[in-house]
Amino acid sequence: MSAAAVNTADLFDERGEELESVSVQFQSLGGHSHFSGPVRTVRCFQDNALVKSTLATAGNGAVLVVDGRGSLRTALMGDLIAASAVANGWAGVVIYGAIRDRQAIAGLPLGVKALGSNPRKSAKTGAGETDVELQIDGVTVRPGAMIWCDPDGILLER
Repeated sequence: MSAAAVNTADLFDERGEELESVSVQFQSLGGHSHFSGPVRTVRCFQDNALVKSTLATAGNGAVLVVDGRGSLRTALMGDLIAASAVANGWAGVVIYGAIRDRQAIAGLPLGVKALGSNPRKSAKTGAGETDVELQIDGVTVRPGAMIWCDPDGILLER
């Protein structure tokens, strides 16, 4: 945890109803347990081409939130895409779906939350949408809103 890391419990105590809490029990899988930043989004289903192309652009400390519809059937990010995110300055990735290469990803200086892992690759057709409003667990995820993640959970600006 870095000196600037914010604990979600303390942040919620301080700001309360200004924040939404995601109740889905994501696993913390990256090398950074605490991460935050402005949201960017991808909506896709068992196809990671948009995740890969988005994380290959300048992240400027943003957090990519991926709505993979909760599918654990294929991985939406592996170690090479995660390494690209690090190289391009992303603070983290939250995937409502699965990753792969979890041991390698755990060693990267990147915040990663996902539902789990699966070694199976996803399709790469580019199906999906970027920078759109998402709904995860009844919580609205808007591009540009702030997100905070730690082992306790995920908070988003309303």
